[in-house]
Amino acid sequence: MRRKGEQGFTTILWDVDGTLLDFDYSMRASLRKCFHTLGRTLTEDMVLRYSQINDGYWKRLERGEITKAQLLTGRFRDFFREYEITGVDETSFLREFQTGLGNNYAFEADALNTVKALQGHYRQYAVTNGVEATQRNKLNLSGLSEVMDGVFISEVIGCAKPGKDFFDYCLGQIGEKDKSRILIVGDSMTSDILGGIRAGIRTCWYNPGERSHGFAYSADYEISVLPQIYEVLGIWDPVSVDPDPVTGD
Repeated sequence: MRRKGEQGFTTILWDVDGTLLDFDYSMRASLRKCFHTLGRTLTEDMVLRYSQINDGYWKRLERGEITKAQLLTGRFRDFFREYEITGVDETSFLREFQTGLGNNYAFEADALNTVKALQGHYRQYAVTNGVEATQRNKLNLSGLSEVMDGVFISEVIGCAKPGKDFFDYCLGQIGEKDKSRILIVGDSMTSDILGGIRAGIRTCWYNPGERSHGFAYSADYEISVLPQIYEVLGIWDPVSVDPDPVTGD
């Protein structure tokens, strides 16, 4: 692997959902399965509305306003109430939904190729706020767990991105102690990028929609497709690997 304009990075922290794996794919597949079990109709409008409610809850978790337990149950209570869905065993529904999230995955474009190309040249770690059992299953089924040098899950650590405590724990566990040589790559400005800034490491915003973010802070780098990370790292001749598998379910 040859480089141009060496940036000096040795370590990459990868967000999982929305960066390496397509969360929308997993969410849709799991919701369809749950509503099929209920014998109820799930429309596209309902999927989009659930996504909005879910995103709102995750933002509240990032701000420290609610706990993970409140997020997991509250989003569905709000959703069911809005669509006047009654008679649902919420505990069973949530269990089936989380199982579905863990069993269904799709890669973001070129994700597996990219991390495989970097394997052995950089230390790579997954950093995620997702539910432990769900995330471990997805990482194992997708093969990402075999590529990563480690996995950091907020549920295990006891604090979530973008909290400094989460990043302090992660940075305390990895081999690289020079923060200037650590890069976080993620799709969330409020979780990954803000967290990286608070931790004092360099940040790369994965922005496939090339949308504007509207925040007072910005990432050090921005990419719209994952292979652009090679340029961020100063690589001009990445290793060639086999194509991504598209999905797994």
